[in-house]
Amino acid sequence: MANDPTWNFDVPTQMRQFAEQSVEQARKAVDGFMTAAQKAVTTAEAQAVTAQSSAKDIQEVIALQQEYLQTQMKALSEQAKDLGSAATKAAMDSAKPKI
Repeated sequence: MANDPTWNFDVPTQMRQFAEQSVEQARKAVDGFMTAAQKAVTTAEAQAVTAQSSAKDIQEVIALQQEYLQTQMKALSEQAKDLGSAATKAAMDSAKPKI
């Protein structure tokens, strides 16, 4: 494919800049969500450890662990939805013509 003359073309400067801006905006959005997610996980883990350390028996530990996992799955689902929305917004914003 690299030697195929039909694949030898230059990407216009504006198109390349557009792609670079889109990637950079998406990278910033992902970095922001990852930072927020890590903080949320750290807080949730600390709360779970505190709660489990005061459990009276193994059944309570298991119940607390199940609650923690359900909370984490819900948070993961919400974060994935937010990340998708942010990526879509970043792509739409970068596609707007510059005036």
